[in-house]
Amino acid sequence: MRISTTTPGAPVQSVSDAAPADSARPAAAPAAQRELESAVLQPALQALKEMGDVDHERVAQLRDALAKGELPFDAGKLAGLIQRFHKGEQ
Repeated sequence: MRISTTTPGAPVQSVSDAAPADSARPAAAPAAQRELESAVLQPALQALKEMGDVDHERVAQLRDALAKGELPFDAGKLAGLIQRFHKGEQ
């Protein structure tokens, strides 16, 4: 897309929908890199597929309760749960 400094009311140059030049495209990842990405991302993608939808209303209620001090929060317990999850101890 070009931006020109023409005067108001002058004809507008049309924008092309053509694909960007090859030089603007990133180089393809080597096969080893693609395999690593696949091995790392596939379990995460599967976990996302297995998760249920987020109840945004409930999240908002919990956020409000936490902000008001009505919901106890233990950062140490959360850290322990995160560590257990990432070690596969669920």
